[in-house]
Amino acid sequence: MKKKLLSRTVIILGFVSFLNDISSEMLIPVMPVYLSSIGYTVLWIGIIEGVAEAVAGISKSYFGSYSDKLQSRMPFVRSGYILSSFAKPMLVLFRNPGWVLFSRTADRFGKGLRTGARDAILSSESEEGNRARVFGFHKSMDTFGAAIGPVIALIYLNYFPGEYIALFWIAFFPAIVGSLLTFLIKEPRVIQVNRQRPSLKESFTYWKESPVQYRKLTVGLLLFTLFNSSDAFLLLKMKEEGLSDQWILMTYVIFNLVSAALSYPAGILADKFGMKKVVITGILIFSCVYIGMSASTELWQFVVLFVAYGIYTAMMAGVSKAWITVTVPQNKTASAIGFLTGASSIVTLVSSSFAGFLWTFQSSSVLFIFASLGALLTVLYFALVVNHPKHPQRANT
Repeated sequence: MKKKLLSRTVIILGFVSFLNDISSEMLIPVMPVYLSSIGYTVLWIGIIEGVAEAVAGISKSYFGSYSDKLQSRMPFVRSGYILSSFAKPMLVLFRNPGWVLFSRTADRFGKGLRTGARDAILSSESEEGNRARVFGFHKSMDTFGAAIGPVIALIYLNYFPGEYIALFWIAFFPAIVGSLLTFLIKEPRVIQVNRQRPSLKESFTYWKESPVQYRKLTVGLLLFTLFNSSDAFLLLKMKEEGLSDQWILMTYVIFNLVSAALSYPAGILADKFGMKKVVITGILIFSCVYIGMSASTELWQFVVLFVAYGIYTAMMAGVSKAWITVTVPQNKTASAIGFLTGASSIVTLVSSSFAGFLWTFQSSSVLFIFASLGALLTVLYFALVVNHPKHPQRANT
């Protein structure tokens, strides 16, 4: 029987991500500003973000593989969201670098714990004609939350400028409500499963058995990740040019609203015209944004660039995940996404650390030009190497 365009499970997971991102995005635009206010340099912020993302990615790979072995999803989803909920306010309990790194890493570990299993659920709840649409809907809900979070932070900082600590505690509440919503999802019982835990090494071996189409796509996405450092650097660029916290947050809200509004339509376009075309267009927009960032000094320029950046994320994030899921068998979806995100996290550690190095010892402009040129190299790779059918068929098991 044909599934609904958006099932009950897809909608609930959308609201879970909506609430979780309200929480996360209350803090993400404030995070670099807060860390800077307590004495952290741009280089240290880059290293912290890189290490946190590396841990998140490695855990995505491990727990994605583990979820596939058990053919069980919801325990990973629930525990991941709960861990991230409690990790957010932990960051402001102490200021020493070890604790800040631990708290930030715990938050990202929770993301790693849940992501592969959650995306496997989304894939299983979709069909060939609406896969990008399902992932686009999820990304849209995720990003609407990401737009509301900074608004809450903006209102709060308008009344309590520079008082960042209480905001981290406020962010706990939508996150824990979202975690509780996961208990409304019932997973079909699996009788025969392999309950042996995978080793860490085993969780990274999916590459050896993966289809050629998946490998080509993964190489392209990893190449792009090498030049795509943390969004914190975009916000720090605005701070460098003298913009207030309020204007930084407002611009970030505009970016998220654009991304949220266009993520679902981007999924429709990808299902209709092909995922490759949408992804390449998104990367080209990214390149234009970063070259623009290298020379921008005025508020209106940053607003225009962040609108374009929202279009890029709408075209890239959900569509690239959907593309991954059509290159592999259904029972290997979490492993495939887990391997990619695990490898991406290691590349992100390098790219964010190197970005902080370039900013500190060269300039912010050098960083953005480097990233822009690297994105163009990625476009060339996708155009010449990666093939994807207009109406892809599900990989056979």
